[in-house]
Amino acid sequence: MTTQLLLIQALNGLQYGVLLFLVAAGLTLVFGVMDFINLAHGVQYMLGAYLGASFAALSGSFWAGLALALPATLLAGLALEWLVFRHLYARDHLAQVLATFGVILVLNEGARAIWGSAPLQVPMPEALSGGIQLMPGLNYPVYRLAILAAGLGTAALLWLLVERTRVGALVRAGAANAPMVAALGVDIHRLFMLVFGCGAMLAGFAGVMAAPILSVEPGMGDSVLITAFVVIVIGGIGSVRGAFLGAVLVGLVETLGRALLPDLLRLVLAPSPARQAGAALGSMLVYLAMALVLALRPRGLFPARAG
Repeated sequence: MTTQLLLIQALNGLQYGVLLFLVAAGLTLVFGVMDFINLAHGVQYMLGAYLGASFAALSGSFWAGLALALPATLLAGLALEWLVFRHLYARDHLAQVLATFGVILVLNEGARAIWGSAPLQVPMPEALSGGIQLMPGLNYPVYRLAILAAGLGTAALLWLLVERTRVGALVRAGAANAPMVAALGVDIHRLFMLVFGCGAMLAGFAGVMAAPILSVEPGMGDSVLITAFVVIVIGGIGSVRGAFLGAVLVGLVETLGRALLPDLLRLVLAPSPARQAGAALGSMLVYLAMALVLALRPRGLFPARAG
């Protein structure tokens, strides 16, 4: 593999990682603060992509679609919290898993009924089309760099919110000991709603940003949800910093693994078996990394601490 191709794959891994972080950040806060397993978090990513695509088609502008999709996914997250999730807080994890899995089925079928089963294509914003030369012989799509910049900017703002504000201190304290926060007089239900709404909006933002480079279709959030759970287990449940570093690690491991393993296996195997085995092993590397982290640090790399 050439140096240029390796750099492209590394950038692709970073871009994938920041998208994973946008999904995993809300998921880790919901799980850490509320001890609530929300399998329906992935459909909020899907909902953001569909809403962004619809608003962009109606307005003729990707940016208008993004601006309208963010408050819409926020409202959708708050509605789900009010209608479904708040009734499950006192239930055990099995009840939460079953109920939120039911929400997945309902929303996936609802998306299929409203938008159809055929994938939707979202045009890339013209201002971010084309490529930029990073070095001689290496052009990289501007839009993917914009995703990377937007994800890093969002991560920085979220870090400032969580680490430098009173609301963030409550969120961190809730992740460490939610009953104690409630005993101190904090309206824990309002805090839960805030976390749910922000998590849904972040997932929706990831869906809108991914829409021009991926197909928007029912069920698109399911695979992202599985990988996001891997991210928060590696990073540490309830930790925003852990979610970011875990997402970057997972993005790089998965992308570089899929790219490099076939070439490495060609040293000992014929090209066709090497390609097949490399693809299979590349998809396993993330889970092997998770198993290694859990063996060495069962609480993850950066578990949540009290604020």
